[in-house]
Amino acid sequence: MRVLSGIQPSGRLHIGNFFGAMRQHLQLQAQNEGFYFIADYHALTSGPKPEALRLNRYAVAMDYLALGLDTSKTIFWCQSDVPQVTELTWLLSCITPMGLLQRCVSYKEKVAQGLTANHGLFAYPVLQAADILIFDSQLVPVGADQKQHIEVTRDIAGYFNNTYGETFVLPKDYIIDSVAVVPGIDGRKMSKSYDNTIEIFEPENSVKKKVMRIVTDSTPVESPKDPDKCNVFALLKLVASTEELAEWDKKYRQGGTGYGDAKKRLVELLLEYFRPYRQKRQELENNIDYVKKVLKEGAEKAAAVADVTLKRARKAMGIE
Repeated sequence: MRVLSGIQPSGRLHIGNFFGAMRQHLQLQAQNEGFYFIADYHALTSGPKPEALRLNRYAVAMDYLALGLDTSKTIFWCQSDVPQVTELTWLLSCITPMGLLQRCVSYKEKVAQGLTANHGLFAYPVLQAADILIFDSQLVPVGADQKQHIEVTRDIAGYFNNTYGETFVLPKDYIIDSVAVVPGIDGRKMSKSYDNTIEIFEPENSVKKKVMRIVTDSTPVESPKDPDKCNVFALLKLVASTEELAEWDKKYRQGGTGYGDAKKRLVELLLEYFRPYRQKRQELENNIDYVKKVLKEGAEKAAAVADVTLKRARKAMGIE
């Protein structure tokens, strides 16, 4: 099946990005036709500094390639390099009811978080629908909290098909089977906006410092602890084996083990997990021309697919 997903270049990727979505994207490419893109147009809604956006686009590309994205199986590109998407966005905008956009919770949530209430942020779902529909995407992997985005895309495609005839494939969501929330070092959901992340490829000594700062309660070392309420244990679940995790669960419940011991082991496991990818990431940093080449070739392939769909939509609307 054709699987599509995008990720914003809003900063260096962290382990919440990896365990929450990236790992599943990389697994899906084995048995499916992958279409993955860097959503730099979407990132503009938050007003990033131009130079930071340029650097982050390539940083995200290097992260994906280092972690195993296979360009022989997956088309990988920057959103802004496929202009057909923005043209389709306008076509879709002309049939999208205002009420549908006004019901989208993501706009309200982002404004509540302090983002400027601009038109791009409000119309974000239409651009997202164009991203999905222009590639005849069949599956879109999302977290459970993003299910509404796919429902809106299906609604927009339905309005278009009902008005102009069958033009677009209606995508299905693929709810990612992962931990519900990857906690940050302050206990909230790991997010760049909270400045509580552990980056995938940040220096090893920095990883150690951040892990040792993870917020825990004040339960004494000798007392039993509840692993289900511990941020450190939640992160151990991501990288420890089933057998080791059972041992940590036992240690927590019987008492006599401090959070510091769990943090030290978490550092070891995180570094061990990502160490094989660090060399590849370094090689890519030293060969940015290769990264640019991958994105350029990916954009050409993506544009060829997008062009077919755009022509179909233009013809349906009477402008071709």
